[in-house]
Amino acid sequence: MKISSLQENFKSGLQNVSHLAGKNINLPILNNVLIEAKDGNIKFISTNLEIGIISEVRGKVDREGGFTVDAKIITDYINLLPNKKIELELKNNNLIIECENYKTKIKIQTTEDYPIIPEIEEENKYNIDLDLFKKTLNQTLFAVSTSEAKVELSGVYFEFNNDSLVVAATDSYRLAEKNIKIKNLSKQKEDIKKIIVPAQVLQELVRVVSNNKEDLNNKNQETVDVVISDNQILFTIKGIKITSKLIEGQYPDYKQIIPANPQTIAVINKNELIRAVKASSLFSKTGINDVNLDFPKNKNKTIVSSESGQAGESLIKLESVVQGEDNGVIVNYRYLLDGLNNIEEENVKIEVINNNTPCVLKGENEENGLYIIMPIKQ
Repeated sequence: MKISSLQENFKSGLQNVSHLAGKNINLPILNNVLIEAKDGNIKFISTNLEIGIISEVRGKVDREGGFTVDAKIITDYINLLPNKKIELELKNNNLIIECENYKTKIKIQTTEDYPIIPEIEEENKYNIDLDLFKKTLNQTLFAVSTSEAKVELSGVYFEFNNDSLVVAATDSYRLAEKNIKIKNLSKQKEDIKKIIVPAQVLQELVRVVSNNKEDLNNKNQETVDVVISDNQILFTIKGIKITSKLIEGQYPDYKQIIPANPQTIAVINKNELIRAVKASSLFSKTGINDVNLDFPKNKNKTIVSSESGQAGESLIKLESVVQGEDNGVIVNYRYLLDGLNNIEEENVKIEVINNNTPCVLKGENEENGLYIIMPIKQ
């Protein structure tokens, strides 16, 4: 094999895939990336057996071929090269790399033992605005469970319904949900399709999109294609494919816990509320992380408070628009801040039934998303 490419193109291809290769004691080949030159293209491939990433870059192919090489070594080395033309050639199980006054030789392995990333038939295919999808993932992924006790909660719930997609995540203590518009490109229109996507593949997708933001903008890449098979999902962005197994099982019917008919609704400046919650968090009880939100009737005030026998106490009154009954709720301040930090509007709306039911947090004018926090019961 003999190929050449600009350093920035080669570097980009490696960065897209090498993050997935890790220290795998049981299967050392997974610490490698597979580089393949064929049909005038250079492909970079990595997998951890659950997720696979393929990144294709421009280059010149003088002789076709393929090899696998330690992901960390080649990525670190290529990153140090000047942004000039790189020439790579295989000779006697070694990869010879030349770039201006740099020349190196790296041990490689053949492609025979490298796992094959399966192809997915494009029957159930959807097209989503890339910026909207990335924003939606950022506003839901943080609520995914990090515990392995319930494998279903370690993923994100996707519900496809022709031209709309519901994305939801929960760890049983809080829940984030977004509803966005999509294009259904399926060969045949189907009923509602419900799947659970591993959080890790979505985190990889967000990372890859963020790393390639400038390049994708230059290519006018505005959408991502999503293809679903029986047990796999494929995300395609120009030159990059990310595949993953789906999580088997039934996602909990979270719709039934979404509160209806709030008794109290408060609209508050988001940044003021964040500052007040952070200040009160200094006096929350260790291990409980509790802060009190109180909404006195006819006062147009939100009171944020906390008290600790060891540290002291805090009470902050915020100007707000409050409608409904005299009410209050105690919540975990970490969960509250997570929700507030993922709302883009200037003002937030808090809906409360009572201190024993979940409260709802959303942007003041938001209609297609919400965030629910379970209360801390005294």
